[in-house]
Amino acid sequence: MTKDQAWAVVCEFVQNDGLRRHMLAVGTCMEAYARHFGEDAEKWAVTGMLHDFDWEIHPNLPDHPVKGEAILIERGVSEEIRRAILSHADFTGVPRESSMEKALFACDELAGFLTAVAYVKPTKSIFEVEPKGVLKKMKDKGFARAVNREDITKGAAEMGVDLEAHIQFCIDAMKQNAEALGVKGTAA
Repeated sequence: MTKDQAWAVVCEFVQNDGLRRHMLAVGTCMEAYARHFGEDAEKWAVTGMLHDFDWEIHPNLPDHPVKGEAILIERGVSEEIRRAILSHADFTGVPRESSMEKALFACDELAGFLTAVAYVKPTKSIFEVEPKGVLKKMKDKGFARAVNREDITKGAAEMGVDLEAHIQFCIDAMKQNAEALGVKGTAA
């Protein structure tokens, strides 16, 4: 599946622009990590883009992402991508084994958190976001309270990367696609 085909699936099943941008942000971070690790950037981007495609039709856990897998099978999505999507939710019982699976888990909550941090900047820009500020915001339980901070920390640990370096890596990736992600703001 190509990124264009994945985006068509996202647009078919997801109406909320914020959720669409979240999936694109995760795909953007995943694509950057694939390049960093010398992996298939298209496949990793597709995985990130599709990981929450069924959230609006299956908003209750454990339906998401389990019930969405049948749709992905119908669309010809590879077992490797489907497994990674299932592994991004601990309750599915699918362990994260591959580097792609670990990266998806590590990028998911962080991409959403970075977007929230960018939105509270006066410029509403990812270009103004720095790791130290992100770490400080992570301690504020009232800020973006739906984001699981433990998953952010656990994700970096599972990938074997320093948390601050992981945050910087994802910020840099999101800067490359800032306009499409809605985080270009006025500082770019």
